[in-house]
Amino acid sequence: MARHLITSAIPYINGIKHLGNLVGSQLPADLYARYLRGRGDEVLFLCATDEHGTPAELAAAKAGKPVDEYCAEMWEVQAKLAEGFGLSFDHYGRSSSAQNRKLTQHFAGVLADKGLIEERLEKQMYSHADGRYLPDRYIEGTCPNCGFEDARGDQCDDCGKLLDPVDLINPHSTISGSTDLEMRETKHLYLLQSKLKDDIDQWIDSQDGWPVLTTSIAKKWLHDGDGLQDRGITRDLDWGVPVKKGEDDWPGMEGKVFYVWFDAPIEYIACSQEWVDAGKGDDWARWWRTDKGADDVRYTQFMGKDNVPFHTLSFPATILGSGEPWKRVDYLKSFNYLNYDGGQFSTSRGRGVFMDQALEILPADYWRWWLLSRAPETSDSEFTWDQFQTDCNKDLADVLGNFVSRVTKFCRSKYSEDVPAGGTYGDAETALIADLQTRLTAYEAAMDKIEIRKAAAELRAMWAAGNEYLQAAAPWSVFKEDPDQAAAQIRLALNLIRIYAVLSAPFIPNASAALLSAMNTLNTDWPTDMNDAVAALPAGHSFTVPDNLFAKITDDQREEWSEKFAGKRD
Repeated sequence: MARHLITSAIPYINGIKHLGNLVGSQLPADLYARYLRGRGDEVLFLCATDEHGTPAELAAAKAGKPVDEYCAEMWEVQAKLAEGFGLSFDHYGRSSSAQNRKLTQHFAGVLADKGLIEERLEKQMYSHADGRYLPDRYIEGTCPNCGFEDARGDQCDDCGKLLDPVDLINPHSTISGSTDLEMRETKHLYLLQSKLKDDIDQWIDSQDGWPVLTTSIAKKWLHDGDGLQDRGITRDLDWGVPVKKGEDDWPGMEGKVFYVWFDAPIEYIACSQEWVDAGKGDDWARWWRTDKGADDVRYTQFMGKDNVPFHTLSFPATILGSGEPWKRVDYLKSFNYLNYDGGQFSTSRGRGVFMDQALEILPADYWRWWLLSRAPETSDSEFTWDQFQTDCNKDLADVLGNFVSRVTKFCRSKYSEDVPAGGTYGDAETALIADLQTRLTAYEAAMDKIEIRKAAAELRAMWAAGNEYLQAAAPWSVFKEDPDQAAAQIRLALNLIRIYAVLSAPFIPNASAALLSAMNTLNTDWPTDMNDAVAALPAGHSFTVPDNLFAKITDDQREEWSEKFAGKRD
């Protein structure tokens, strides 16, 4: 039994996430975790909320609440929505946890002891109107790289370039709107990433089969321009992990906190400690420490392309620089952007369909299937209501749902709600079983490589193969002359429903559970050998006709939703 550690990029706490966020990390990570569990592997699947930094403070201020109270409430909201979408985290943690605070301070102390953290005086924006320094997202202005007028102080949303607040043209405070800003000296800590450039470069080169998107972004950051730069890891904020060297105070750093991009990835490790402390596990170190048994763990990360530089460079610099035996990522699956109907999804701009809204109008499996089958793996993709309606109606209602309905209702009408006995399999059945075996191999290969769209296409093809067989075999016609032969055809088809339920569980877990319940079976064994799998439900096994799995999306619904979610959010 293989062991797999899976982490999804941890979402910011500042509000409900949109479908683009969902498909860029958490949802494909869940797909992979469910698949591996289905194959019998041991999986630890972790995620958390990213609660520090400017976005949390600004969102709390807007809500009129203390930041710790706001974060606690939003963690509950995000955890509930994750559950609503069937995200099967083993633990959903918080970067504000005591475990993450202690571990972040530990890493800072170790890195300092190794000469990889340096104190530097720097000039930073100070707002007279606000009476404070303005780091990162407290400042907006014009991007010096592309001219985008609403660039943030840490990154331009338009061109993706990482920035410092002092880079912005015509900057202003996002708190007061004031342009009365002054450059003042302040002391901060820098992680000397430049000293680790060669180590990180060699490590990336040693990785086999990483997505081109991942390696190209990492290599660009390493080699373009001035290469890997030292990075500030502290900020003048009230909310965050206090700056310490392990358990010791850090003279001159009083009142400062660690930069969110230093402490947030460390939460992946801390989350496993939270998992243990919550009584869900008994040994976090065997997943993270190579001196404690993590050598045989395969670690896979999932994230959008905007997070790649931090996870291929900055977080590895923390891990490598510590010199401690921490488990490093083996495979980093990155995604392009999912756009919304001619524009971009944006939490900060309030554009697109958000997770809570999606669940209000349709069950999670509709969204899971469409988002995964259209995952933006090789290029940006786009959500449109027309395509969503077409795909869901065709794939879920016409192919899978129709097959289940026809088979179970016909059996109940002509035989009973028991798997019928009689008849034997002929050439058509043998050919179908062989075709399914071939497609299963392709499905597994795609899932093993985390090629999600390919996997979805193979699964859809298996559903379609059952429909094509049923249409050609026509048991409703055969029954008139040879009820025993029709019984064999229906017996095979009923077994296909169980097989489809097991294979579809990573994509559409709720529908899968409904099918298994209707087939009256707890048998979720992976169909390694299709000849055995098509006999899992023997003659005489009782079942029930399930409710309609997937109602079709009507034209009226599509038009209503298209208008309702026209890129705005109240």
